Amino acid sequence: MEREVLLDIFHVEPGLLAGRRPPTLLADKNYYGRVFEQHLADLGVRLLRPARKGEPERTGAELFKPMRQLIESVNQTLKGQLDLERHGGRTPAGVTVRVLQRLLALTAAIWHNHKTSGPVIRSLTAYDH
Repeated sequence: MEREVLLDIFHVEPGLLAGRRPPTLLADKNYYGRVFEQHLADLGVRLLRPARKGEPERTGAELFKPMRQLIESVNQTLKGQLDLERHGGRTPAGVTVRVLQRLLALTAAIWHNHKTSGPVIRSLTAYDH
């Protein structure tokens, strides 16, 4: 399903790929299939994904573990520290505003903690009252 949605997005929004360097798509194991990968290649998209069982190791395999750790860390920050699972937005615009407010607050806190040599740079704990 996700594969078809991705191809549909590229079809509906051709500007995502037009006039840019060919993108590299980092995906999970479910983004597989010769036909799917050929469609991406025809669009100029380079696919990097982990090998599925029985497949030989694929290009970019060394990127997946550190990238996964980074993604999980960002997700945990968004869900835990910034409480984005309970954002309170009732419309797409409301959700967008609440997400951006929290990201801006975290960015400001990181900048402030860095400039004042705070003991923990990436934390809002000191400001959570």
